[in-house]
Amino acid sequence: MSAAKKLMWFVSKPKNRAFERRRVLDVKVARRQAARMRVRVATLAASLSLTTIFGLYILWRGGEWAMNHFVYQNRAFAIHEIDIQTDGVISLEHLRRWSGVRHGQNLFALDLTRVKRDLELVPAIQLVAVERALPHTLKLRVIEREPIAQVQSYLLDAEGFAMSAVEPHQRSVPVQPGEHYPTITGGNTSDLRPGRQIESPQIHAALKFLTAFQHSSMAPLVDLLRIDVSAPDVLMVYTAQQNEITFRMTDFDKQLNRWWLIYTKGQEQSRQIAWLDLSVNDNVPLRWFDSAVVPPTLVKPRKTSPYKKKHV
Repeated sequence: MSAAKKLMWFVSKPKNRAFERRRVLDVKVARRQAARMRVRVATLAASLSLTTIFGLYILWRGGEWAMNHFVYQNRAFAIHEIDIQTDGVISLEHLRRWSGVRHGQNLFALDLTRVKRDLELVPAIQLVAVERALPHTLKLRVIEREPIAQVQSYLLDAEGFAMSAVEPHQRSVPVQPGEHYPTITGGNTSDLRPGRQIESPQIHAALKFLTAFQHSSMAPLVDLLRIDVSAPDVLMVYTAQQNEITFRMTDFDKQLNRWWLIYTKGQEQSRQIAWLDLSVNDNVPLRWFDSAVVPPTLVKPRKTSPYKKKHV
């Protein structure tokens, strides 16, 4: 190495070290400033978040107070009238009592879902609609289950839901003449509970038969007493007129029409059916009462249902 280069190396080295120290110092200062800026931003963000949360809390508490003061506790919305309508026989006073609603309660504070649930827990009630009618009226529209048959000590509606008979003191109308229901026997009743739907296919078939019978030409002519479902594929129907009729568990409308045709033919000949097997398609087995022991003709009591047409 030449003397000139050595001299330049010794001269330039102190300058490079000083430059490097200044650059390191500048970097440290920049880092400190960046750290301070991040702290300021984080502090500002935290302050804004806390302020926002506090503001929202104040708004929520203020809104809650306003709702309670102007709505939920406002006597301007106190219940003055409970308008109850039902299509069945339960008295309005018992429906009001079961709903748990009292005069003077606030319409908006009232839990409508709870009112509907409590009423629909009554086995004799099928459906309830609850509505506020501002400023002072609560409307209750009730659809009751209409019984069509009896199994043991319970009544069944057309869908197989079990219920106890409405007690006389709970009724809005007295028991009507002829207000009784055919008894279904021979079916599986292990799941028979108030408010529950029975599962027995044979009992459901008997209920379908009763629904079809109510719309048939035979309904005004005979009074059903009992339906025996103990046989696997047929229903044995017994009437107050001492008829014994066998039905298969399908095509009830067709079989009821055949029963009416045979009944009409017998009336023309002053004969009464003792036994008839409608489960057979052709050459229907039939036995008439012996003319010497023909039972007296029983007039079917006029049956008027106390249940009105269902609608809500």
